[in-house]
Amino acid sequence: MDLELKGLKAIVTGGSKGIGRRAADIFADEGADVAICARNPGEVSAAIESMKKKGVAAYGAALDVANKAGLQKFIADAAAALGGLDILVANVSAALAVLDTEEAWQRTFEVDMMHTVHAVNAALPFLEKSKHPSIVVISSVSGREVDFAAPAYGAFKAALVHYAQKLAHQYAPKMIRVNAVSPGNTYFDGGVWQSAEKQLPDLYKHALSLNPTGRMATPEEVGRGIVFLASPASGFTTGTNLVIDGALTRGVQL
Repeated sequence: MDLELKGLKAIVTGGSKGIGRRAADIFADEGADVAICARNPGEVSAAIESMKKKGVAAYGAALDVANKAGLQKFIADAAAALGGLDILVANVSAALAVLDTEEAWQRTFEVDMMHTVHAVNAALPFLEKSKHPSIVVISSVSGREVDFAAPAYGAFKAALVHYAQKLAHQYAPKMIRVNAVSPGNTYFDGGVWQSAEKQLPDLYKHALSLNPTGRMATPEEVGRGIVFLASPASGFTTGTNLVIDGALTRGVQL
């Protein structure tokens, strides 16, 4: 299937590894120019060089997305470097999913929730000029049901789905599509579940046992869902929450 992404311009926050990196790579594979940000300068540089080898334009910056001014500057600089903006994927999440502390609540609010709000607001002036504008907000199955993740993580992931739905209705007249993706537990090198496997083996085994497939998702499987939703090939899909979890969650999404 032709996703009609060739020549489009995409930003992926948290695009240096895991789900964000794989989504960025797939955008590049499909011919889209890509900009990413993440906190580690070396990982950002490596990702950018890899994408450039695919024959597309690529731009990156190292920053903490909780810094509003820094995030706004990155989006403006990325749009300038790429020559516009068609797609925003707000992907970054705070790594405090099993903690129930005031710090976890504050950090998750700043990173998961407000980074998404600030990124959307910064991107909208550019998206309004696009012929194929699209926003994908990355939530989690922890926003659909109460699980072992901390209250802050689940609460803000649920809020992100609500926010995406609100945006979808608000911007439908301007043909700016907004969707959410809710991944289940996803395993990759350097990820939270690889760390848990080594440092919190009981938690890892419990999480693995909950999935009827007997395994966790791969970044490839989630990334492909993100890229499809963002693409013109999914041009009449807006206001949806795509759950990619291998039947992990048992609730019915009506």
